[in-house]
Amino acid sequence: MSLGDQVASNLPYLRRYARALTGSQSTGDTFVRATLEAALADDELKKSLEAGRVPLYRAFNKVWSSAYLEVADDGRPNDGTGEHESAARDRLKVITPLNRQALLLTTLEDFSIPETAEIMELDAAQVEALVQEAVAEIDRESATSVLIIEDEPLISMQLEDLVRSLGHDICGTAATRTQAQEVVAEKTPGLVLADIQLADGSSGLDAVDDILAIGSVPVIFITAYPERLLTGDRPEPTYLVTKPFQESTVRTAISQALFFGSSRPLA
Repeated sequence: MSLGDQVASNLPYLRRYARALTGSQSTGDTFVRATLEAALADDELKKSLEAGRVPLYRAFNKVWSSAYLEVADDGRPNDGTGEHESAARDRLKVITPLNRQALLLTTLEDFSIPETAEIMELDAAQVEALVQEAVAEIDRESATSVLIIEDEPLISMQLEDLVRSLGHDICGTAATRTQAQEVVAEKTPGLVLADIQLADGSSGLDAVDDILAIGSVPVIFITAYPERLLTGDRPEPTYLVTKPFQESTVRTAISQALFFGSSRPLA
């Protein structure tokens, strides 16, 4: 593959990142264009792009860092991602620039911590700290009410403590589908944490379907039986945490689900 073809194949993703980073399609494209112009004018920089996505994003980062300015959403169409992308962009506005870069590179663009460190020209520990700060900023701005559907009392209490430590409220807990229906009849949750095998033999999947019939709510499944959800027979969940779980894993899943305001990530 030629250098031109390689850059072209990565360009849609770089444009997506630039749009998310700046909050503006036109401004994002301006920075991408400036990056390509810089590469054309510098043979060493152009040759470095042969190594793939990391040097391309690093080149963009240098242009962005040298001319950074905060911009507003320009109101242009979101390339088909609609309200889902709008929710993410709204949340991005509350994150400080460096934190925003680190979060987007490690989540939206799926770079590893070492790759992100290379792109941002920082060390890995600094990147990890920036991501944690970004998550904390999102958590402060995304406080919501959480429904916990879990039939094991100790796990339910552990999740309650974790959710409250992140600044969220508990709108209810349920050990059965019927109990979940009763909670939702009183208040629609902003987030659901659900097991799939409940106390009376009912299914957490059915309980979640009841909730989703009311409206779009981010859902995180926490289960000892992930294979029951990864069958291909129905839409598979984006946020699936396997028991026994690490609290840090659940915290990250909560932050990302609330960041995107949905049970699916930004396309």
